[in-house]
Amino acid sequence: MQPDAAAVNPTTSGHDYIGRYLANLSQQRQLSPHTVSSYARDLRELSAMVQTLPAHGPQSEASRYTAVGHAHIRKFAAQLHAKGLNPRSIARKLSAWRGFYEWLSDQTALASNPVDGVKAPKRARPLPKALAADDAIAVVSQADPGKDPGSAMQLCNRAMFELLYSSGLRVAELSGLDLRYQSSPGHTSSGWIDFDAGEVTVTGKGNKMRSVPVGAPALQAIRQWLAVRDTLVKAGDPGHAAALFLSERGSRMSPRVLQLRLKAHGQALGIPSNIHPHVLRHSFASHMLQGSGDLRAVQEMLGHASIAATQIYTSLDFQRLAQVYDAAHPRAKKANSKADKK
Repeated sequence: MQPDAAAVNPTTSGHDYIGRYLANLSQQRQLSPHTVSSYARDLRELSAMVQTLPAHGPQSEASRYTAVGHAHIRKFAAQLHAKGLNPRSIARKLSAWRGFYEWLSDQTALASNPVDGVKAPKRARPLPKALAADDAIAVVSQADPGKDPGSAMQLCNRAMFELLYSSGLRVAELSGLDLRYQSSPGHTSSGWIDFDAGEVTVTGKGNKMRSVPVGAPALQAIRQWLAVRDTLVKAGDPGHAAALFLSERGSRMSPRVLQLRLKAHGQALGIPSNIHPHVLRHSFASHMLQGSGDLRAVQEMLGHASIAATQIYTSLDFQRLAQVYDAAHPRAKKANSKADKK
């Protein structure tokens, strides 16, 4: 692709400085034609915006560009955002404009680069994926089709999956769980299960410990796993021997093996989406909010240092409420009727 000929021609009316800058990019910096064309589009847009600024008396092209201030660039970026341009594209345009003004400072009496310090809007955080409650229960409660549900590995899987969803644990937190609290020269527990209290204690991010309730189905699944766990225990490292969940080789279950097992489990059940431990954590948070509306309690159970990290789940909850509204409210139904579309 060749760069816009009009844009790189230094004599083109209204594009003199832009044309010279693009020629510099092409000839001196030897950027590719495709890259120069991209710069040309972004700078033409800048030029069009500059032309909309009020002029006080006759102005040369140079004076129009040098009259642009920090506030003008912020306004231009806001206009792009209002048009629906995504943050990545706005950031690219700002970068092109910043480079142009850096070059322009060597050509004219430019006090400062007006683009410096102007940032694109933050990218919208993607909403975490959460399963519907019935789907989540199906994932954690079923054994892989065609496999013995009473085998050690199937019992271990079910206990791990139930606990992930029951208490919203991170994968590393679950991997670090011990049968009970232990402290010895060779090993000190970072997490453990308490059947009497019906809760699990874990060490999360920032080395912060928290205790989270464990539901009855998860406790039952763990007890069933413990009935066969000793068949895999091997003497040696006390850290492995104390682990609540073990691999086939008798070592502590690693986060990676757990991730692979859950992914394979979802595929065996015919679930089209990629099921990973954080999906169950997200599902736990979303379903807890839907049922209680207590954001602070969910924050504590998830181990979030800031409430802002938990607030994203309110968006998930609103989506569910919006779906319920659309399906149930008489006026919502009417708005979606064929009669109203005419």
